[in-house]
Amino acid sequence: MHSFKELSDIFEKQFSERHFPLQPASLYDAAQYILQIGGKRVRPVCVLMANELFDDLGPDAFHVANAIELFHNFSLVHDDIMDAAPLRRGLPTVHKAFGDSTALLAGDVMLVQSYDFINRIQPTHVQEILSIFNQTAREVCEGQQLDMDFEKRTEVSLDEYVHMIELKTSVLLAACLKMGAILGGSSKHNQDHLYAFGKNLGIAFQVQDDYLDAFGDPAIFGKQPGGDILANKKTFLMIHARETAGATLRESLDEIMSGHSPDKVGKVLDIFRKCGSDQWATSLKETYYAKAMQHLEEVAVVASRKKELEMLARFLLQRDR
Repeated sequence: MHSFKELSDIFEKQFSERHFPLQPASLYDAAQYILQIGGKRVRPVCVLMANELFDDLGPDAFHVANAIELFHNFSLVHDDIMDAAPLRRGLPTVHKAFGDSTALLAGDVMLVQSYDFINRIQPTHVQEILSIFNQTAREVCEGQQLDMDFEKRTEVSLDEYVHMIELKTSVLLAACLKMGAILGGSSKHNQDHLYAFGKNLGIAFQVQDDYLDAFGDPAIFGKQPGGDILANKKTFLMIHARETAGATLRESLDEIMSGHSPDKVGKVLDIFRKCGSDQWATSLKETYYAKAMQHLEEVAVVASRKKELEMLARFLLQRDR
């Protein structure tokens, strides 16, 4: 069994090769650009880790891992255009560097290339993998649309927000683990539990992300807290505060959020604390983490083979930035 770091290095070495033709350079350089600015590569490496739980790594696992990383970057390019984001990983986003129209096409060719990689796997698995990939791709798009819809709404329930996060973030991580398990020849029992492990881990990760945006230490987190508050985003913390605050406190929260006070972030964080949203979010993260680990426990392989996935889960949920 390889460690996450070892698999990440192995994946990166083969993924760093150029995936696109040289011409037209104006299109394919834009597509290659985002792939070269790095990232944690958690999703494709999860394909490899799940495969290795059940069998030695083979070419098919790398084909699917490559497809996943290309799909993920396709979604990032399009998300950045929708969000008008100027930077990603500290560098200009594709649409800022190459223009909106080229960025859209660059995202499109990454999606096409991801299907090309899936088409390379053994016929035995291609139909099942393609079905999961297509379902997941649709769900990610649905999650992104829900996220945009929520921006226009005053009220979003916790259940609605969790469902959106499942679609936008969690299902891709879950699908990576399931597809890796399928390629490794695992039983449906193990596939389903790995999928549930990834889904719950993804939600726990988002709870933590929302928490760190509000309460993260700037010296460690690398940025000033409160970006979601300044953007008037619905988050786990905001939804909890709105659902639990009394009439007076909620009125104050609405007034602060609709204004542009220089101390907007500080005032909202104070309300979060008064509502206990900070402690609640920490507890909620632990709840989803516990669910994830229970599903991993149910995967029918010897415990020692699951250690790397356990360590990855802890790493993702103990990060500082």
